Amino acid sequence: MSAEATNSVTPGPMPGAVSGPVTPTAPRRKARPRIDLRRLGRAALLGPAARDRLPDAISHVVDAHRAHHPDADLEPLRRAYVLAESSHRGQMRKSGEPYITHPLAVTLILAELGAETTTLTASLLHDTVEDTDVTLDQVGEQFGEEVRYLVDGVTKLEKVDYGAAAEPETFRKMLVATGNDVRVMSIKLADRLHNMRTLGVMRPEKQVRIAKVTHDVLIPLAERLGVQALKTELEDLVFAILRPEEYEHTRELIVRNAARADDPLAEVADEVRTVLREADIPAEVLIRPRHFVSVHRVSRKRGRLRGSDFGRLLVLVNEDADCYGVLGELHTCMTPVVSEFKDFIAVPKFNLYQSLHTAVAREDGQVVEVLIRTHQMHKVAEAGVVALGNPYAPASDDPADGERVDPTRPGWLSRLLDWQEAAPDPDHFWSTLREDLAQDREITVFRPDGGTLGLPEGATCVDAAYAQYGEDAHACIGARVNGRLATLSTVLKDGDTVQLLMGQDPASEPSREWLEHAHTPAARIAIQRWLAAHPAQAEAQRTEARENRQSEGNRQSEERAAAARPTSADASEQAAVRPATGNVLTDRPGATVRLAGCCTPVRPDEITGFAVRGGAVTVHRAECAAVARMKDGGRTEVGVCWGEATECRVTLVAESFVRPHLLADLTEAMALQGAEIVSATVEPPTQQQVRHTYTVQLPDAAHLPALMRAMRNVAGVYDVTRAQPQTQGG
Repeated sequence: MSAEATNSVTPGPMPGAVSGPVTPTAPRRKARPRIDLRRLGRAALLGPAARDRLPDAISHVVDAHRAHHPDADLEPLRRAYVLAESSHRGQMRKSGEPYITHPLAVTLILAELGAETTTLTASLLHDTVEDTDVTLDQVGEQFGEEVRYLVDGVTKLEKVDYGAAAEPETFRKMLVATGNDVRVMSIKLADRLHNMRTLGVMRPEKQVRIAKVTHDVLIPLAERLGVQALKTELEDLVFAILRPEEYEHTRELIVRNAARADDPLAEVADEVRTVLREADIPAEVLIRPRHFVSVHRVSRKRGRLRGSDFGRLLVLVNEDADCYGVLGELHTCMTPVVSEFKDFIAVPKFNLYQSLHTAVAREDGQVVEVLIRTHQMHKVAEAGVVALGNPYAPASDDPADGERVDPTRPGWLSRLLDWQEAAPDPDHFWSTLREDLAQDREITVFRPDGGTLGLPEGATCVDAAYAQYGEDAHACIGARVNGRLATLSTVLKDGDTVQLLMGQDPASEPSREWLEHAHTPAARIAIQRWLAAHPAQAEAQRTEARENRQSEGNRQSEERAAAARPTSADASEQAAVRPATGNVLTDRPGATVRLAGCCTPVRPDEITGFAVRGGAVTVHRAECAAVARMKDGGRTEVGVCWGEATECRVTLVAESFVRPHLLADLTEAMALQGAEIVSATVEPPTQQQVRHTYTVQLPDAAHLPALMRAMRNVAGVYDVTRAQPQTQGG
């Protein structure tokens, strides 16, 4: 924009063209003849045309616009051009061309993508407020509030006012405006594309700086808005600047392939046309050459490239059903590569993209990728949100004071707008924005109520909690993923169903550990803000985490030492058993009976007994792994059965999420059921989960189910089980 403009009252002769980065020579679609911006510049200098006809300089824009919108009212375009040309008159680009050639080129890009008249009008005016004496109020008076809003959205903030923060704050302003009208970002993307096309006149260091911002911010935004036609060309232009050697190597590969006598893509295209013609499916079969970056990616993935790797086939049909008809014919008459099939029609991508992807194999082993879509899907695939026209046309009951209604937005944009409000400073916003946009794939997860959450790939249950509940997610204590209990660190997959388990304590605290599992800026910023606002609790969490790590390390050391010590079967058996209270009868009258601690049998478990040293009998559950070891060791088996006594002792394991006062609530619930706690062990928490082991004495074994239900009903406890028998060799 303004960086391209210089003022000159009497422009001198135009210098020769300056060559910028080489762009792919293979056309991706049928293109119009290259437009001579120098000729347009001369036409612009002649001044505005008469009011009764359109200026010649925008005839190319009009032709492209009418190809998509034959009934469009062109009067706003004429007036916008007249204002832009007169206000920019005397300004020159660094390339030596009149500045008006830039808004003309930007508008032509959008017109070819199918943008509606309002977008093109704003595009012609997009630099007037920034670089001339025209004001936003004047734009609003002459063209309406909608055009005013779009022009304001893409107008840069002044460095004199914002200093080094001007660029990030400009992008923040632009993104907020995009939240209300995505056409703001459409104009910005087209503006950046034309600037990148003419970047060769800039100093090398400035080329690199602009290319990096384009790579980190603009290209991901183009991907998210589905504007593939802009995204792919931006990628190639950035590739040429930031990685010139790899770009040149890729260019040589493409040139060598173009010189080949045989073309496997053309041969397969002819076969596909024959198959579809015989099936009576009307379709257009095109060869889509890969752009430079795509060829580079394929070469890195596959090594030596073959002819079929330089492009893909595109099959365009009229109806959705024809897409599946084409797929069936190809898979029937040709050799399909089943692993390459993807259905983005039934499940569209988050950026509106719809298509069927498949691949067929030739006899020589080459694999040809095939894209199948309708003409309308193709239009959206190329132009994304630009192809949707004006989704924000005001209804009759819209407020008349110019205040814009917040429309439904893509999930990624809503998330971005939410977290940017909490970004503490421009530097943090700028770094977080780049990091967020680097996560270039999105997944959809489902809530139990049927709603959905859009999250970046790699997101965890922590991210889902903050996406659904905002800062109320501090009270989240766990989750169920596809019906199964899961930790908050669990990475989610596309299509998962996530039920978030929320605690009842209003003073719930997020854990510092959550930062390790939070991938979305919204989650990280919310957690960091809470920790910064509660330094005492944050320090307590740090201390607890250190102690837990130390305790866990000591426990593991003790376990390793114990495993290394030789122990006899008798010693381990004596350590495992616990005294019973006479509710087991044995065929050895007078023998001391003990219930094994490894499996804690209770009525009505099937049991068996073995004689141990000292004449005692130890009783195990029949399925306990220790039974097999005792038999293999030649231990004498003793007949045992349950007696009349009803008192029993059992070991229970409770799994819970970490929360304040959990231990007190759990032991109180057990006491209310008449359970006497003989011993208890609480392991150090890991990933916000904690394991409790209780050995309890019950007056009657019949009370056990009620006790376990009462324990499960304690908030934060998600499972209670009896201690499992040890596994063989465990």
